[in-house]
Amino acid sequence: MKQKFSIEGMSCDHCVMRVENAINELPGIQKVKIHLKRSNGVVKFDDTQVNSNQIAKKINDTGYEAKVV
Repeated sequence: MKQKFSIEGMSCDHCVMRVENAINELPGIQKVKIHLKRSNGVVKFDDTQVNSNQIAKKINDTGYEAKVV
């Protein structure tokens, strides 16, 4: 499954790296692409192992505000 997220609060490449690393800690993550200038990201994942809400929560727990788009 592929899901887009809006992500607020990122201001630099380090922020992008933090979000990508946090998402990659979850089971079933296949690909993560975060766009700093667009304040969003696309995550490809196995929806039998993780869901969109869990991914958004992981981003929020990292200190940024994520919403499923």
